[in-house]
Amino acid sequence: MILLDTHAWVWWVSNPQELSPAANRAIDTAREESAVYVSSISAWEVALLVAKGRLQLTMAVEDWIVRSEALPFLNFIPVDNRIAVRSITLPGTLHSDPADRIIIASGRTLGASIVTKDEKIKRYPYVKTVW
Repeated sequence: MILLDTHAWVWWVSNPQELSPAANRAIDTAREESAVYVSSISAWEVALLVAKGRLQLTMAVEDWIVRSEALPFLNFIPVDNRIAVRSITLPGTLHSDPADRIIIASGRTLGASIVTKDEKIKRYPYVKTVW
């Protein structure tokens, strides 16, 4: 079971050559088990990046997300109350980026490794990462 960080989700759908070989292998393996997850906060992040002009998609962001939701092996994990609170009470020291904290809390809740290139997440010792 894996959880894709926002950039990993975008790259996997739109530009898979940006992913590392290890990330691609992890996704392929998890795909066979329908065990690829994305936090709903990542949908918020993608929409925000598009609105700010920092990300361009080939279609409207709503359509891009709907197409991702339609993939049978991709599961979205909502930001429920448990994850929201866990994102505030994570152990150790971690930067304050709310989306990263929610993604980490989601990964810890699922017991999933996080596919990410983000060095801050990769250095956080309380979550497993793949890159």
